[in-house]
Amino acid sequence: MYLEALKKTGDFLTLTRENEFDLPASNFTLDNGTLVEVLDTGVIQFTPQGNTSKDIVLSSAVHGNETAPIEICDQLIQSVIKGELTLKQRVLFIYGNPKSINIANRFVEENLNRLFNGEHAKGEITNPERVRAAKLETYVTDFFTSVEEGRYRCHYDLHTAIRGSKNEKFAVYPYLHGKPWKKQQLQFLLSCGVNTVLTMRSAATTFSYFSSFQFGADAFTVELGQVKPFGENDMARFAKTKDTLTALISQEEVKYRDFNAQDFELFQVHRTINRIHDEFSFPFPDSAVNFTGFSKNALLATDGDTQYFAEVEGEAIIFPNAKVALGQRALLTVIPMEINEKFI
Repeated sequence: MYLEALKKTGDFLTLTRENEFDLPASNFTLDNGTLVEVLDTGVIQFTPQGNTSKDIVLSSAVHGNETAPIEICDQLIQSVIKGELTLKQRVLFIYGNPKSINIANRFVEENLNRLFNGEHAKGEITNPERVRAAKLETYVTDFFTSVEEGRYRCHYDLHTAIRGSKNEKFAVYPYLHGKPWKKQQLQFLLSCGVNTVLTMRSAATTFSYFSSFQFGADAFTVELGQVKPFGENDMARFAKTKDTLTALISQEEVKYRDFNAQDFELFQVHRTINRIHDEFSFPFPDSAVNFTGFSKNALLATDGDTQYFAEVEGEAIIFPNAKVALGQRALLTVIPMEINEKFI
């Protein structure tokens, strides 16, 4: 059994990478009374002894080459298992796509972060990512629904972006279907070193949207910088994120600095451009970073015979990727927004 090694080293990441597709479920209890449950490869749940009030999901490796969040979660998991960090809240850690970690690619066959909220079950396609998405939905569902109603729920899905960014760290706030955005969540993100937030205007198939829509969790896709291989991340750049997540899971309540709208740069999605044709291209170079703005009427993309031009002065690009599968999002454009009465 793998438990003795895990108890000694706390190295759940290596265990996950050595078992890409499945791992027998098992559990043990730490000296401080915390129940540790390995649910599957890459999925480990901690339930501390005593009363708790929050159910927290921290996911990484939904894209396997986004290594900094994986390393942050690895450090947190090891600290908990070794008894160096005592939890005050229930936590579910997820390494989303173990196989893609090992091949250092975003995914094996299909983008996992386009397969949640039931998308994995559509059509007749079967592949590792679709199987994994279904399992991860089940684990998150069980985690949130296995305790009494009314508890606080959150899910922070940690990523790094393919491209660099004018705003190094930023978060994507899932569409809330008319519910208000929360200033407290902006304060949490600011504590993580993230002051730029992008609000979505429609439903999605991302992991964070799944938790937000299905369970009312405070949920974000959090982009912590640019993709780098293991060993090349400057972890000092992520110290605020790690410290804030540590406080979140190890304290009964976390105090954040007073809210100040001037601390934040907010954007809203203006439109989504999907790739429909094989002949799809951008006029800007691969070095163009996220949040690059364009003049009104500037060319943004060419899809077959269709050209897309900036409709608004300063319309900015997010997540440009001309190589996505046909029918998938190749580009988001965003425009600035103000903090208003829709924030509580």
